Amino acid sequence: MGHIQPVDVCTFSTTGKLLRFGFSAMFGFGGRTLALAEKHRWMSPTQRRDFAVIQALAKLKPEDCEISFLPFNSSPDLQERRAQGSPKSDCNAQWQMIQGQFLNVSIMAIPCLCSVAPRGLAPDTRLNNGSMALIIARNTSRQEFIKHLKRYASVKNQFNFPFVETYTVEEVKVYPRNKTSAYSLEEEDQPHETASENRFPWNVDGDLMEVTSEVHIKLHPRLINLYGESMEEMNDSKVTCNCL
Repeated sequence: MGHIQPVDVCTFSTTGKLLRFGFSAMFGFGGRTLALAEKHRWMSPTQRRDFAVIQALAKLKPEDCEISFLPFNSSPDLQERRAQGSPKSDCNAQWQMIQGQFLNVSIMAIPCLCSVAPRGLAPDTRLNNGSMALIIARNTSRQEFIKHLKRYASVKNQFNFPFVETYTVEEVKVYPRNKTSAYSLEEEDQPHETASENRFPWNVDGDLMEVTSEVHIKLHPRLINLYGESMEEMNDSKVTCNCL
């Protein structure tokens, strides 16, 4: 009946090794929150989520890292080549780089609509527009960061803060620069544990991915097909995070 929806997909790799495919990722606060939640799986999902958010906010600290990205080229000819499966990026495109202290870094290839973010975690992107949303929250006070998080549950613009930056990109490389700040799932109970040392937690589509070095995220336009319609619409049910 024609209800075929092509969807963009990302690859996640490190030092030339493919880690996985996915649609969205969070590094920093989002990764640490999931790592804490995974450590307490004996709790119910709601309790686990609220507990992890509270703990991550109580120990909120920025990640010192360098982020390189390839800006999205909206040229119609280039987009048509990508839609036909050409993997090559624009040879004239210039990578850009930013560095500093970041509380959270999000890379989203799809809007990521959900009950706690009815407009989506990345409301300005689409399922198959050939681009990703790079959303960066620089270091700020805990109070201001919580205000930013609360905005996701409302109709207000969650990016309208001086410490939040958004970019439309095709590729992203995240290089953590402070290896000593890497997170260990066992660090609270076993302070001298070294097995998980120097691993940085990533939240990729709700799954925990621990990586010891840089991560390269590359978009592959319309890589898969879904069957259905109205997939970018969200129902009216809304759930708020009790911890906020």
